[in-house]
Amino acid sequence: MSKLCAKFSTFFFFFFFFCTLCSSIDGAATEFDFGTLTLSSLKLLGDAHLNNGSVRLTRDLPVPNSGSGRALYTKPVRFRQIGSQQPASFSTFFSFSVMNLNPSSIGGGLAFIISPDAETVGDAGGSLGLLIAEGETGSGSGFLAVEFDTLMDVEFKDINGNHVGLDLNTMVSSQVADLGALDIDLKSGDLVNAWIEYDGSTRVFNISVSYSNLKPKEPLLSFSLDLDQYVNDFMYVGFSGSTQGSTEVHSIEWWSFSSSFDSSSPSSPGSSSPSLSPPPPTATLMNPTANTVKSPPPSIAPSGSDSESSSSSTTTTTEKNTKSSSCHNQLCKQGPGAVAGVVTASAFVLALFAGALIWVYSKKTKQLKKSSDSSFASEVIKMPKEFTYKQLKAATKCFNANRIIGHGAFGTVYKGILPDTGDIIAVKRCSHSSQGKDEFLSELSIIGTLRHRNLVRLQGWCHEKGEILLVYDLMSNGSLDKALFEARIPLPWPHRRKILLGVASALAYLHQECENQVIHRDIKASNIMLDEGFNARLGDFGLARQIEHDKSPDATVAAGTMGYLAPEYLLTGRATEKTDVFSYGAVVLEVASGRRPIEREVTGVGKVGVASNLVEWVWSLHREGRLLMAADARLEGEFEEAEMRRVLLVGLACSHPDPLARPTMRTVVQMLVGEAEVPVVPRAKPSTSFSTSHLLLSLQDSVSDCNGMITISTSSSEKGFDGGDIV
Repeated sequence: MSKLCAKFSTFFFFFFFFCTLCSSIDGAATEFDFGTLTLSSLKLLGDAHLNNGSVRLTRDLPVPNSGSGRALYTKPVRFRQIGSQQPASFSTFFSFSVMNLNPSSIGGGLAFIISPDAETVGDAGGSLGLLIAEGETGSGSGFLAVEFDTLMDVEFKDINGNHVGLDLNTMVSSQVADLGALDIDLKSGDLVNAWIEYDGSTRVFNISVSYSNLKPKEPLLSFSLDLDQYVNDFMYVGFSGSTQGSTEVHSIEWWSFSSSFDSSSPSSPGSSSPSLSPPPPTATLMNPTANTVKSPPPSIAPSGSDSESSSSSTTTTTEKNTKSSSCHNQLCKQGPGAVAGVVTASAFVLALFAGALIWVYSKKTKQLKKSSDSSFASEVIKMPKEFTYKQLKAATKCFNANRIIGHGAFGTVYKGILPDTGDIIAVKRCSHSSQGKDEFLSELSIIGTLRHRNLVRLQGWCHEKGEILLVYDLMSNGSLDKALFEARIPLPWPHRRKILLGVASALAYLHQECENQVIHRDIKASNIMLDEGFNARLGDFGLARQIEHDKSPDATVAAGTMGYLAPEYLLTGRATEKTDVFSYGAVVLEVASGRRPIEREVTGVGKVGVASNLVEWVWSLHREGRLLMAADARLEGEFEEAEMRRVLLVGLACSHPDPLARPTMRTVVQMLVGEAEVPVVPRAKPSTSFSTSHLLLSLQDSVSDCNGMITISTSSSEKGFDGGDIV
């Protein structure tokens, strides 16, 4: 037994000695470039992939889409030394391009990033893949990034859609410069060169950008920065990029990086002069899809310096190789024990890993075999987390009636608290009808694949004991309709404007940024949830449909809620993105005016009069030149008149009877933030080839609205409109 312990002690001694030796060799300084990198040296996350020797951060799709990707150097780089107050000096040079398969579809950008996290991909959209979606966690949430942005995002206080900026743990840049001042257009598709340098002794951060391979004499941005406040001892370096409903492709063509703790800042690797870019690579990036790696064009050096530069570069390379060989020989001289220990440890770890994989696989297989409905489970196996019925029953206290927070045509929504974690959730208990199951599958298959900050996040699902359950994040401020019509204090105008912008952004994502277009079909105030910051989250995808871009939808039974349905949808049964735009227009007018889309007027005791149509009412005020009279009186004038007028006109433009005259949701977003002018809205409401007023009047007596599916009936109904509460 003592011999066995001695052997294990010897093994662990050599194992930790080897790790310590490697750390001492590589921990202090780091240097690499595309010429020395192999495939195992790069970590590609999200949409990032290799293409003909370059690294692409986003997908090259011909249709507008939203996505994000990261490419990181696999080894962490030391940025702080123990016992020293001086951070590392570093220098990086890279060449990149932003190509666009559709010049009219822009949006996104890329960034050089220093991050503590090498596992998480940031959110798609305007955050360049830097921000992590709410509700998700990574090993570190902070970052330092130099962004190259192609879209002006008002939320992040961007100066324009063609700038470079320094981001410190936030998308609001602390330092920013207009690239137009250098006649550089990021969206041109041309190769752009960037130099980023930091001197740890002087704390000076420099950023230079040029089309030329010669580094400019003066940096575009130069400022003091205490890097020590924003980095850990070890950080990961690389690139992050994202698209926001566009066909942009962000490509890194060349990259070199060096860091050290010397008193002077390191120059670009392989560069004997600070004005020169790195030389072309002498090796290739190991790419399974290509044989060679692209290199930047050779530097144009001053006359007479070519041979000196080449000689210096060759000498430097030789010295590096000699040094590496020396280190390797010294490591080998540590004795066979270290080598044997490493080999044994590797075999042991591989055996453990293989055993774990077999155990997990067998466990998963058994769980699937136990499913009472294997065909049903196969449809949702790739969807979000599966909860047990026992978990959700306990979370909702046996689906106690006191926990009910909403009702809908296809089920009831309960507030729940998960006993294991204490997380507060919303549990949608679908009805047992075939429609309820169809709605469950529709909602799960669609929203389970979507990611946007203005969509309700689906946590998981459950199908046990004949129950169909969906689990969502619970929105602390409830639904928009309750905030508008049931709250004691009127919803302030800034909150209303932010909510409308958030919903527009979500719909632009669904219509134009997803790989398959998503038509929601049930946009209304009760399906818009509000989080703790009164940010809008669009929910309830039970009626939603996915269609390929540029494909015509099939006709179906009209679905939705009265007052939000486009006239052509009621007539034809075909839901398109423009029918969603009409519904959004109804929400806009509802939020601005504080009135429901359709309200029954009481003319006497128990008698229901003619329904008041919100669109007709606002359009009549517009015809009379009194548009601002539509503003919610409870706001007591606490709003900017120009802003209110813009919002009301956007609502009318979206409510145009002719679907072809309605704007796209991407255009609506631009109009709301002031990037685009609101189209001229005619004073008199236009008419179409069919009589809109006649259709709506006849529907008042022939439509049975059950807060969800709408069916044409032969008998009249005097039921009042209540707006619905589907979550």
